[in-house]
Amino acid sequence: MFSNAPKQPSIISVTKLNRLARQVLESEIGQVWVSGELSNYVAAASGHWYFTLKDSKAQIKTAMFKGANRSVKFTPKVGDKVLVRGSLSLYEARGDYQLIAEHMEPEGLGQLKQAFEALKAKLSAEGLFAMESKRPIPENIQRLGIVTSATGAAVHDILHVLQRRNPSIEVIIYPSLVQGETAALSIAKQIHVANQRDEVDILIVGRGGGSLEDLWAFNEEAVAYAIHASQIPVVSAVGHEIDITISDYVADMRAPTPSAAAELVSTDKSHVLKQIAQYEYSLHSAIASYLRNASYTTKLLESRLSNVHPAVQIKQASQHSDKLSMRLAQLLEQSLATANSRAERLALRLQHASPEKAIQNQQGKLQQLSRDLMSMQGHALKNKRQQLQRIADILNSVSPLSTLSRGYSISFKNEEVVRSVDDLQKDDIIETRLADGKVISRVALLEKR
Repeated sequence: MFSNAPKQPSIISVTKLNRLARQVLESEIGQVWVSGELSNYVAAASGHWYFTLKDSKAQIKTAMFKGANRSVKFTPKVGDKVLVRGSLSLYEARGDYQLIAEHMEPEGLGQLKQAFEALKAKLSAEGLFAMESKRPIPENIQRLGIVTSATGAAVHDILHVLQRRNPSIEVIIYPSLVQGETAALSIAKQIHVANQRDEVDILIVGRGGGSLEDLWAFNEEAVAYAIHASQIPVVSAVGHEIDITISDYVADMRAPTPSAAAELVSTDKSHVLKQIAQYEYSLHSAIASYLRNASYTTKLLESRLSNVHPAVQIKQASQHSDKLSMRLAQLLEQSLATANSRAERLALRLQHASPEKAIQNQQGKLQQLSRDLMSMQGHALKNKRQQLQRIADILNSVSPLSTLSRGYSISFKNEEVVRSVDDLQKDDIIETRLADGKVISRVALLEKR
């Protein structure tokens, strides 16, 4: 026979319910970006951060563990507007719905980065970054143009390097704003002016270091299009080595700093001039020595001529003098040709020893070191996660819940643990917690050992 009795509902514990809720949150929603205002910020002694993200209508509790918050480049404070990337989860012990943060940045900075990436993609699609559009950098620069602030540190750094390496290079400054709302138009205008005047061999466009907001003029379309349209080769030198701007991508060459730009466009002529001076001295010494020997030989011949027949000796001496003259001319030509050849070889060696190649090699090494550092950070993070899991396993093994699962129980009276018979009286109501639930009972008899 079939029973018509209603099916009993499935009953689960609060612990299991919270665990199921956490699993759903972590598996179904995944990572999210959240914009909000920081409040209730606490930096725990463990290194973890706990705070609340809120807007005008809602809020969510957030935790950012030590391994993640080490990469945050600013000090958070209550009231900051931030962008947070993380995953939703649930703290099972209290049933708290929360966000586990993995990355945090100021909200305004995030918008600037998005604008940077959007413009970078647009200009790349238009071909402004293409290598075939890059203009060659001239080798022997006579006049250098600089588009920057006339009173900024960048122009002083460039002039200092040029004075040291090659003071013969003439410098023309095209003063512009390098920061603020109108800076981009000012920079673009001065690039246009330099092209109209057509008086320099190359342009350095840049400024000293600063924040992303300070350097933003060099991430504007106006500057990018002006650099691309320039008929004069352009070297972009903005900020420090870690700063990358749109103008760096468009320019014919990128220098990590204004000082480095001056190094790249100038040739150190002091060594070549010193070598030429040494060869000139050696050549003059050789000619003077040969002339002294020739003079001595002529005098000796004159002396012999006075002791023999004048007509014969005059003819022989005349022939010999002609040979000496021709030999002297040949030797002078050979000496000059040898000196010119050695000077050309030295100039070629100087060209091969250009600092540009050394800089490129060092940049390659720096990129490799950056990749190695990222790999080491990944390994360190993996080791820390494994260490955290081991600690969690140890904590779980000694937790009261683990002890309850082995058959023990804990009794409470008025939410306080009963440690002795003396804590109880007859007819007291006590709560006994087991691994899978609890028992409410009344004390009928007390016996003390």
